Amino acid sequence: MTELPEKSLPPGRHELLKEHLMTEIRQSETPEQASVRKKWLRPAFAAAAVATAAAVTFAFLPPSGGGASAQSPTKEAVALLEDIALAAEGEKVPGNIRDDQFVYVESRVAYTRHEDGKKAKLAPIHDREIWLSVDGLHTGLLRELDHEETLKPEPPDEAATNYRNLQTLPTDPDKMLKWLHRVSDGGDSGESADQNAFMQVGDLSFETLMPPAQSAALYRAAARIPGVVVIPDAVDAAGRHGVAVARVNDGERQELLFDKKTKQFLGERVVAVEDLPDGQKKGELTGSSAITERAVVDKPGQRP
Repeated sequence: MTELPEKSLPPGRHELLKEHLMTEIRQSETPEQASVRKKWLRPAFAAAAVATAAAVTFAFLPPSGGGASAQSPTKEAVALLEDIALAAEGEKVPGNIRDDQFVYVESRVAYTRHEDGKKAKLAPIHDREIWLSVDGLHTGLLRELDHEETLKPEPPDEAATNYRNLQTLPTDPDKMLKWLHRVSDGGDSGESADQNAFMQVGDLSFETLMPPAQSAALYRAAARIPGVVVIPDAVDAAGRHGVAVARVNDGERQELLFDKKTKQFLGERVVAVEDLPDGQKKGELTGSSAITERAVVDKPGQRP
């Protein structure tokens, strides 16, 4: 087992909050839907999981559609992302990570719950653990609430987020930005190219292990995405305060939170910046997450 250096963890992080709706999701979703659902969770382009006759879904990222600001990123955002990139370059990652090992990520997450005829609301924060194959060729594992599922090996693809593929990504920010646009077109999501690229930055910051050089290029590429701003103070799902880089799209602001001192990634949150069609009001939180541990371990189910 190889453990990575991590920030101090919040009290009570192992508390597991039960949600009966997860049972409904497991009973109704197909294996393919389950795979898509776990992909939010980083957060991804999976907007929701299909549930039972109650039509319950969980969604973290903004709904489809354009409307994001096209203006240049602010000077504050560019400066902050450069500081984040410099911190990323200095991260210590073991040099002897084996192909048969797994990236372990523990997090706390909360999704917006939607039910027909009812106002959408944020479900309780709960714990999530995932074990991802280093080379993408070994079966991983996901545990969330009382649910456990195996994660199939990834087919070879330039957009794959396993550690070995991430090692091949560009270290030049301009080339990284081109890669982000190329792999994050979002299919039928309807999002703008800039919004998809920013969402992909969030994806790669969350349930992955980014090599330092590629991580630095990722954040310097983010500094080139139009509409990126700074939120001086934001709170993640573990209650930690951080500084965020953010982008508004379709009435919601996606925020990537970082520790104010170390500039390590803390988590994400999404905030409504206007009243939304699903009933959520301006200023309400519509999604939240926090990374509480990240490490490399020898097998699925093993904790650091």
